[in-house]
Amino acid sequence: FRTMAKRLSLLLAATAVCALNSGVALARQAAEEDVVTVRGRYLSLDQVNAVKTPTPVIDLPQSLTIMTRAQIDNQALDDLGDVLRYTPGLSISQGEGHRDAINIRGNQTTADFFLNGMRDDVQYFRPLYNIQQIEILRGANALLFGRGGGGGVINRVTKDPRTGEHFASAAASLNTFGAGSISGDANFAIGDDAALRLNAFAETLASHRDVFDGERFGINPTLGFDLGAQTRLVLYYEYLDDDRVVDRGVPSVTVAGGPDRPLRGYDDTFFGSPQENRTTLQAHILRARLDHTFNDALRGNITAQYADYDKLYQNLYPAGLDSSVTPALVTLDGYQDTTGRENLLLQGNLVGEFDTGSMAHTLLFGAEYAGQSTDNARLDNLFASNGDDQISVPLSDPLIIPDFAFVTPERDRSSEVEAISVYIQDQIDLTDTFKLMAGLRFDRFDVAVLDRRAALNPGDTGHRGRVDEEISTRLGFIYKPAENVSVYASYSETFLPSSGDQFLTLTTTTEDLQPQVFENTEIGVKWDINPDLSLSAAVFRLESGQFTSVDPDDPSIVTTVPGSTTEGAEIQLSGSLTERWTINAGYSYLDGEVEGGSLDGNTTRQTPEHMVSVWNQFAATESLSLAIGLTHQSASFVREDNAVEIPAYTRIDAAAYYDLTDRTRLQLNIENLLNEDYFPDAHSNDNISTGAPLNARLTVRHEF
Repeated sequence: FRTMAKRLSLLLAATAVCALNSGVALARQAAEEDVVTVRGRYLSLDQVNAVKTPTPVIDLPQSLTIMTRAQIDNQALDDLGDVLRYTPGLSISQGEGHRDAINIRGNQTTADFFLNGMRDDVQYFRPLYNIQQIEILRGANALLFGRGGGGGVINRVTKDPRTGEHFASAAASLNTFGAGSISGDANFAIGDDAALRLNAFAETLASHRDVFDGERFGINPTLGFDLGAQTRLVLYYEYLDDDRVVDRGVPSVTVAGGPDRPLRGYDDTFFGSPQENRTTLQAHILRARLDHTFNDALRGNITAQYADYDKLYQNLYPAGLDSSVTPALVTLDGYQDTTGRENLLLQGNLVGEFDTGSMAHTLLFGAEYAGQSTDNARLDNLFASNGDDQISVPLSDPLIIPDFAFVTPERDRSSEVEAISVYIQDQIDLTDTFKLMAGLRFDRFDVAVLDRRAALNPGDTGHRGRVDEEISTRLGFIYKPAENVSVYASYSETFLPSSGDQFLTLTTTTEDLQPQVFENTEIGVKWDINPDLSLSAAVFRLESGQFTSVDPDDPSIVTTVPGSTTEGAEIQLSGSLTERWTINAGYSYLDGEVEGGSLDGNTTRQTPEHMVSVWNQFAATESLSLAIGLTHQSASFVREDNAVEIPAYTRIDAAAYYDLTDRTRLQLNIENLLNEDYFPDAHSNDNISTGAPLNARLTVRHEF
């Protein structure tokens, strides 16, 4: 790490020197509104975002990426996973074919997702139809977000109503697999002081995979009221409905002299039951937010959010492949899982700006309450022919699936979570060139679990519980040799309770375990080369303590991983190189290693050493634009046992845009232009996704 840090420090120093020599000075305070609207490079309190203070990105002592609405539309990105493939330091996990799951700096999570700064931790695929921008913050983030977020967090910012404006737009698309979508966005002024923003979408799902299909839709009305010049109230409601096939990819095959590899030649074959592999989600999310400006130096907000989620997924999946016999035998396993969750979240923030002598302060004080009720049950499958939950069948296309049913109780738990948090942070301008950011957060996390199956055992009440009280700190030091350059060093912490990110791993053993602790140390540089182009780079060390997780193939087994360390570097360039050429490019180097126990020295799961992403867009004429993109990942191991390796791959994408009129655009996106045969992600050693072949999507967008 020291060698790597020295090398990148030369890059940081060279970058800073170049910036000083350029003599570029940005009048950013005067142009703040333009920056927010056009480029989204400020994360301001007014934008209802993750950092909670009106701090320019260049003054934040951490690595982050902002994906704007324009980028989402131009690249025809439908899901969060699509967005994150073009983000340095992140890799996508399969999520068993029914949820968003990501790896940030070597740490896997299904719960570190936020919506307008509020926790959104249920397992599902998050659509992007109503999203204005996506903020990817890397490094431990307990101070702003509380528990979890060991490697970082993802915050989606929704579209807000605009008072005094009328506008509407619509889009429709169709791809070569037969998947199609329609969406609409309309804003209606209600008098002078109120507005309604209505977003909606509907989508049919299809892919290169046999029998895969589904549909989903959502509607999101949002009301905004200006209650005087200093106060604004926003009322938000969203309903989502998702019904799709659960597809867990292909198994792995033994390779002589090396780790196992994904099974090739069966990219389209469905290793499950076409009738029974299904997941459904119905979600209701309601939120009220009140913002008030007390005076020029003090403002604040209060947000209340209630969410009700009903989730089901059931599936057969490959649990092994024996290729030593002819024909090869595929082992199948399966289960049905149901989750109901209600979240009540309350959050309040005060931001004050004041001076003490020659030093300027931006002080954040906040408090948060979270109450979460979850019911989760699992039924194991039973094959009629052998009376077992697993069976081996000949490898064929399609598979011949024996009769089975989900009938064997495996898990029946409910959990109640109460979390209370208080946090404070001060951003101090020590001088014109030196800034300090320091803060701490206190969290009290109380989880109570009722294990109804354990309660059937004599002498066991089934009650499990644990209370954790944690103080997490954040410290950042920023040096600004020029207005458009910052060099920073930071330290941050977070924790994850022993109940896990979905509260499923609390047992009589794990309820005595301390939370997993994450510590992130980082140095970096940010350089606004010009008002439309930014470069950032960072090196970091992320240390993760001991944690437990449910074995993905057997929920009765709780495995323990002693800990891990990820050392790495990231660099990204985004903006306009010329008036006609825009670019979004990123590179990350990750060295993740398990520390201690039988896995000591192994590589952390799904952590490619090298990841590259580039998206170039060029305006050929006033009406025609062309784009080309690249994503590359080096080889990585599916799990910490390093038994199965996902091969490296490089995928090329392209697009063309033609403006039929000043209100209508025709857009063609081509994915996997060179028809690369690749495996983009995985869940377990025998659940590995196959990449889609060459395909295209045609989209029409119109502004009314």
